[in-house]
Amino acid sequence: MRQARCGPGTKPWPLNCAQAGSPEWGRAKCWRTSQTRLQVHSVSDAGRVIAGSARGTRLRAPGEGTRPLSDRVKEALFAILEPNLAGANVLDLFAGSGAGGIEALSRGAAHATFVEQYPTAAHVIGENLAHARLAERGHVACTDVITYLGTRAAPDGPFDVVLVDPPYAEADLMNAALARLGAGGPPLLRPKAWVVAKHFWRTPPPAVVGLLASVRTRRFGETALTFYRPTAETLRDAGPIENASADGSGERPEEAAR
Repeated sequence: MRQARCGPGTKPWPLNCAQAGSPEWGRAKCWRTSQTRLQVHSVSDAGRVIAGSARGTRLRAPGEGTRPLSDRVKEALFAILEPNLAGANVLDLFAGSGAGGIEALSRGAAHATFVEQYPTAAHVIGENLAHARLAERGHVACTDVITYLGTRAAPDGPFDVVLVDPPYAEADLMNAALARLGAGGPPLLRPKAWVVAKHFWRTPPPAVVGLLASVRTRRFGETALTFYRPTAETLRDAGPIENASADGSGERPEEAAR
């Protein structure tokens, strides 16, 4: 698998990024599996890290196509994950700005892998890691999620926490990623892992996917988080759907998505 530099030294970026050699940019690595070129988009704000060593750090988002996690959704997500983060190996799929994985690193995760197929977004994740002073504990896999799960995921794992956040309109990608995570074969997950799927509340992912089963769902207006655990953990942790919208209006998907 070809490696490519995704850093400020590769100019003009990202066109030369796909054709570069194999050096790594710091410790934030970027694996490329195609020569796909992507037009550079304007970079916007992706919110802030809300807790931990990088608390208050502002993150960048690679243009309008990336939807950062809102603080409200992020707080609810990590309130559940926090007890499992110390020393955790985290996988952030469809990573966008990397806000989810960076929040996990800030709160004590040992390592995070960010999977993002678009070079512009992968570059911004690397910049965000460096800005948060967390680059030594993260790397960026510049490839599509399904390819990564079938190749690099096994040697990079097993994982304690997995965040799954494809575009809302691509439910098939969500289901395919969950199916691979819940499949038998080389274990991608630790026995007590958490897998969290973020989705439009009207199109929930399956309750059971291979060896994964959902244990709770938190709803924030039109956005929902479904939490999965390996089946051995499911009965102990199972809980109801919770609507976290205090006023019933919630958030628009573009505000609550990552």
